Amino acid sequence: MGGNHTQTKFILLGLTDSPSVQALLFGLFLLMYIVTLVGNIGIMVLVWLVPSLHTPMYFFLTHFSFADACYSTVISPKTLAGLLSENKTISFAGCVTQFHNVAFFATAECHLLAVMAYDRHVAICNPLLYVTVISSRVCRQLVASSYLIAFLSAIIYTGCTFGGSFCGPNQINHFFCDVNPVLKLTCSDTRSSEMVIFAFVAINLVGTSVIIFLSYLCILRTVLRMRSAQSRSRAFSTCASHLTAVSLFYGTTVFVYLQPASSHSSLDKVASIFYTVVTPVLNPFIYSLRNKEVKGALVKCRSRILNCCQHERVVSARKQTVS
Repeated sequence: MGGNHTQTKFILLGLTDSPSVQALLFGLFLLMYIVTLVGNIGIMVLVWLVPSLHTPMYFFLTHFSFADACYSTVISPKTLAGLLSENKTISFAGCVTQFHNVAFFATAECHLLAVMAYDRHVAICNPLLYVTVISSRVCRQLVASSYLIAFLSAIIYTGCTFGGSFCGPNQINHFFCDVNPVLKLTCSDTRSSEMVIFAFVAINLVGTSVIIFLSYLCILRTVLRMRSAQSRSRAFSTCASHLTAVSLFYGTTVFVYLQPASSHSSLDKVASIFYTVVTPVLNPFIYSLRNKEVKGALVKCRSRILNCCQHERVVSARKQTVS
């Protein structure tokens, strides 16, 4: 980011100028942010506490939940502050940091979704080799490589976006520092930066999409060969949650980032709400309500908590009787 810039701060215009609508959005976004944190942290704690969930599939899920929680935290607090107060400014350094973190966690989610698809592919297509292929060491390497690729990609995106000169307007027509609204404010020629960003976004999105598509193509072929209807149903149920999460995330990100710069419109804000606010809220429900193992683990944890509470009440009652 060696370009010259004269701006020390930006103004995030947000979603609307109407005070009544801002108040409504604040309440809605605050509720969704709380649910996002509780849901995703809850999944991480649940997987950590329940031994039956100590499998590669749920190891990857905990990292996906972690990325979701962090991703939402990078955007939501600043968005909520902007909806609540008239001060909608963000410093240049703050904008750069927010942009980098959004790019990092969004890219990490793309690669984690691809890793999760590969995990399901091996589990269903090569069940006898699953323990060997998806070992603990391989799991750590796959997650580490996802974060490493995401970090390097985020550095490139950030350098291309903020490497020019910002000497004109400082109003970002968005509710967070995103690539297209920021690039519109630069005084430099952005064509080369846009091409590099588009290329790397395409590599990350299309590359991971291909892995997911090929994994599920192999899964489909294997499932259709199964003679037992119960086996087919079990195989499809293990993939349903992941496919739903993939559809929600990729549908909006492809719409926003893989289109020509001239095609961007106010609809980008609406699409951005889906992948920055709505999707992180829905993912915990997708993986808990549509997954028998997670639901079973929740029931076990609930039973343990109730038994502990009942035991404490019995012990307390005995102490009172003795005294």
